Amino acid sequence: MSEKDFTDVVNSIREQDARFAKGAYYFVRQALDHTLKHFKLDQSANNHHVTGKELLEGIREFALDQYGPMSKTLLEAWNIKHCRDFGDIVFHLVDAGVLGKTDNDSPEDFAEGYNFQDAFEGPFLPPSRQNGPDHSQN
Repeated sequence: MSEKDFTDVVNSIREQDARFAKGAYYFVRQALDHTLKHFKLDQSANNHHVTGKELLEGIREFALDQYGPMSKTLLEAWNIKHCRDFGDIVFHLVDAGVLGKTDNDSPEDFAEGYNFQDAFEGPFLPPSRQNGPDHSQN
């Protein structure tokens, strides 16, 4: 990450595209740090490039760890409703020079992620309602 003041970067991004709340950018940055620590511990990688798929999993784990059953509600309050939204946030930060990318990285890497209801509400459902075809049943 660059030495730019993150608050100034986020404010500048939001002047151009205000879809996502400020908190969304701070959350993604923290989730990236969480993901990098996870890979460093698990794979002894000193300079591991995190793929979109890996970051999505790190985001999911970090959200569940930090916010538990409120994760989906908080993400929606920040206007994050699909995995592609995480990609848009990441690439706003890439374009601002805060994050790096490889030539193979794109926002579309985040499009084929997970279903938010399954990812953020499923772990808190009783076993009889997990992975069922209809989560809306009582």
